[in-house]
Amino acid sequence: MTREQFRALCAERFVILDGATGTNLQNAGMPVGVCPEQWVLEHPEALIDIQRAFIDAGADIVYAPTFTANRIKLEEYGLADKLCEMNTELVRLSKKAADGKAFVAGDLTMTGRQLYPIGDMQFEELFEVYKQQAKAIADAGADLFVIETMMSLQETRAAVLAVREVSDLPIMATLTFEPDGRTLFGTPPECVPTVLQGLGADAVGVNCGAGPDTMQDIVQTLLEYSDIPVIVKANAGLPELENGVTVYKMTPEVFAENSAKLASMGASIIGGCCGTTPEHIRALKAAIDKTERRLVKKAGQRVICSERKAVKIMPGERFLVIGERINPTGKKTLQAELKEGKLDIVRRFAREQQKAGASILDVNCGMGGIDEKQTMINVVNELSQISDLPLCIDSSYPEVIEAALRIYPGRALINSINYEEAKFETMLATAKKYGAMFIFLPIDDVGIPKTIELKHEIVDKAIDRALEVGFKETDIVVDALVGTVGADKASALNCFATFEHCRQRGLATVCGLSNISFGLPERSFVNTAFLAMSIASGLTMAIANPSQDLLMNTAAASDMLLNREGSDIRYIERISYYTEKMANEPTAAPKASSAAPTAPAEPKDEKESDPIFAAVMNGEKDSIVPLTKERVEGGATPSEIINDLLIPAINKVGKLFEQKRYFLPQLIASAGAMEQSIAYLEPMLVSDGQDDDAPVVVIATVEGDVHDIGKNLVALMLKNYGYRVIDLGKNVESELIVDTAIKENAAVIALSALMTTTMMNMKTVIGIAHEKGCKAKVIVGGAAVTESFAEEIGADGYSGDAADCVRLVERLVKTG
Repeated sequence: MTREQFRALCAERFVILDGATGTNLQNAGMPVGVCPEQWVLEHPEALIDIQRAFIDAGADIVYAPTFTANRIKLEEYGLADKLCEMNTELVRLSKKAADGKAFVAGDLTMTGRQLYPIGDMQFEELFEVYKQQAKAIADAGADLFVIETMMSLQETRAAVLAVREVSDLPIMATLTFEPDGRTLFGTPPECVPTVLQGLGADAVGVNCGAGPDTMQDIVQTLLEYSDIPVIVKANAGLPELENGVTVYKMTPEVFAENSAKLASMGASIIGGCCGTTPEHIRALKAAIDKTERRLVKKAGQRVICSERKAVKIMPGERFLVIGERINPTGKKTLQAELKEGKLDIVRRFAREQQKAGASILDVNCGMGGIDEKQTMINVVNELSQISDLPLCIDSSYPEVIEAALRIYPGRALINSINYEEAKFETMLATAKKYGAMFIFLPIDDVGIPKTIELKHEIVDKAIDRALEVGFKETDIVVDALVGTVGADKASALNCFATFEHCRQRGLATVCGLSNISFGLPERSFVNTAFLAMSIASGLTMAIANPSQDLLMNTAAASDMLLNREGSDIRYIERISYYTEKMANEPTAAPKASSAAPTAPAEPKDEKESDPIFAAVMNGEKDSIVPLTKERVEGGATPSEIINDLLIPAINKVGKLFEQKRYFLPQLIASAGAMEQSIAYLEPMLVSDGQDDDAPVVVIATVEGDVHDIGKNLVALMLKNYGYRVIDLGKNVESELIVDTAIKENAAVIALSALMTTTMMNMKTVIGIAHEKGCKAKVIVGGAAVTESFAEEIGADGYSGDAADCVRLVERLVKTG
């Protein structure tokens, strides 16, 4: 199947996907704990029967069971050397089952290893893992690819890029969302199509996690931001325990009715995930056949995003500031830090600019004495952790820009591409490959155009060429190329003319403000007046320092005077921020007028301003050990630092995580920083008089389950709270868990499971613990686990996340 054929199929009618593979294989006799792909190869008739039943029920596409047949997963079973052979045969079996009546999709999913900087796996290593499997699948004759049940947008990016490296077959990509509407890594649905459709995905959507009755908001957002078909592959509701067996109780009729509602909203590719049988697909097909197709108008929005936040660029609707401060030019202290490999100032500038109102962060590492490409990679990785704002990648070197785009877990803005013959086509290709937006700078091989007519001619030629190679007007922002009014009195007027020219072509615009006032006294007044007039003339964004209050207040006021939607509230919020800032820094500038009173700032606990507390809050792994060492040398005891600063800080992080103001990357970064401090303090704790007889927690992912993201985070958090944690890893035999708990006199056994097919092993552990007289309390958690499930299997507690688990363990230890 070609990509064009796939698009035509989706445009012509609803496309029906198959249902669950794992739960139906288990019903067919596949035991828990085996390598699923190997079991299928040993029992091919089980797979063929299931897939033929789905096709008979109406499925247009079936998924080959290559779900975890990647190098990392197969290594856990000692089968990595069989990767090509296994993927080839699994695709062949599915093609045999399809017999030309349905298409076969090669299936990829997460590897279980965490990407740097959260984990230790580098992006290129993951890319090669996916590339190896994708090549085997493509060579085996799959009709298309599906990348499914993804929790990390960055890992999904790696998979899409890898498939595109070896194949031009269609790609479907679906992520799994938590009840709060974000993925485990904090990605909202709007970021998924924003990133993936530019990388070469042909359809995006949601699978697993919940039933179709809970997915309306996610699907609506996907439809709003997607220019390609939207997929829904929901579970048959949430899993429940019945007579000791995990079951899905949503009937085929209810599943079909709710899935059809999503189709009527505009989703065009529909199927079933966990718990769905051929009967569910049959009912779905019948319901879909009665559903009227809704063609959702694709506006081609201007959107860039980080992994956790999307920003719309809306000419004529809201003015945006691109924060300019992460740039070593003229900043000797920042230059010195970058030469030492430190990023403290980069982190501070990012936080300060976000707080001051920047919508995007410009990142430039251009200076002598460093490896600019590696420094840019380091900075992009760091900013992806600590800031939600999208990035504008700024460099004079194409190779630096490409290196940053490759590892950036979002959709970036390139600053910039000009019309120099040697670079233009190369940079267009780079932007296209990574799905980036770009700023066009109207300079050609001759240099800066001498007339406004020539500038507009360069703009038109470059944009026409970009459209020829597949870009849209919404992918491009034009730099107005601000000149100095002191040297050319018409500079401002020329910029206004460029704003109007671009508006007529449907293009967004940007400029660097400060050039206009070069060589003049009191430059801030010139810059501010120019800004207000430019916004009125159609300027979309400016690259500026958001810490300049006069500039930011003027921008907010200009939007309001132009009667832009929501601008009145934004102006009030901006002045409230300014007033509070002036109240806290009375010598920095005149206080705000009493005409704009605001409520006093909420008082903060004094410890929150402590550098160690702040280091935990911000995940400052580099600085927290020197800060801790300095505090100890100043006379503080390890217990004081832990109890008065580290634990309160991680408690606040936990609260922010619960409030969905922090997400998994920030939680891990904060826990990692705290771990560094505690590791430094630990050797001193005995001499400090601290009781080293800490409660023991044995933690493990149950037998048959090889997922450990959540388990690892819980273990890290418990260690940081002073518990002695024995982490047995993943896919751990039930008896070993209990025997370890008895041997170590554990107070708590913590069990994790991600898959519904392995949840029941939690009950097995509880049963063995009772038989052997183990006194440890047993608690459970994981994506598929619910509180009602915990009660049904006799667990002593359930936790939904790492912060909740710490509180649960504390309660159980206290009550005995």
